Amino acid sequence: MRVIVADDAALLREGLQRLLVEAGIDVVGAAGDEPTLLAQVEAARPDVAIVDIRMPPSYTDEGLRAARRIRTDHPGTGVLVLSQHVRVTYALDLFSDGSRGLGYLLKDRVADVAELTAALDQVARGGTVTDPEVVALLVGRAARRPGALDGLTGRERDVLGLMAQGRSNQAVGQRLGISERTVEKHIASLFDKIGLPASPDGHRRVLAVLTFLGLRAGT
Repeated sequence: MRVIVADDAALLREGLQRLLVEAGIDVVGAAGDEPTLLAQVEAARPDVAIVDIRMPPSYTDEGLRAARRIRTDHPGTGVLVLSQHVRVTYALDLFSDGSRGLGYLLKDRVADVAELTAALDQVARGGTVTDPEVVALLVGRAARRPGALDGLTGRERDVLGLMAQGRSNQAVGQRLGISERTVEKHIASLFDKIGLPASPDGHRRVLAVLTFLGLRAGT
């Protein structure tokens, strides 16, 4: 796998590169700002770009802008966005144009090499990765909205949260100790209850869940 790392903090950028190289990943570029990142992606065409949300000069949303630009200009390159804090608005903005080959993780996750490499692999293959803390916050907000998740059973809520993290039906079943067939039944039921049509496209499914939990819950 070929990866570019973009973060304005030199220590984190260099440390992340070292972790990735030790994990057998080919780091083909490193950037500390948006223009350098975009130029390197154009030149190297990596499988995944790891992008910090806040980069110079304003340290606001340069990373998000860069992520959208990469997805538009280089649809074959996945983007894994890193954030220092849980920001639901960032996650929803990131996934607003689709979720294929896209991930959103908190920076704390990079300390777990196995989790990071698994996320990179999933994004590189066109999958979706959503930080569990972001999902938990979205579910919590939706649950506090009167009527938002009324009618869902406890198990359906569990399935919804894991599904929104980008987990496959098989992975959801393994996590909950139920069969894949049972997971499918729960998914069909919960989509019917919240008014979202089930789709064979798993990536659109994740986006639909995030949109429902985040936008309708009020962020």
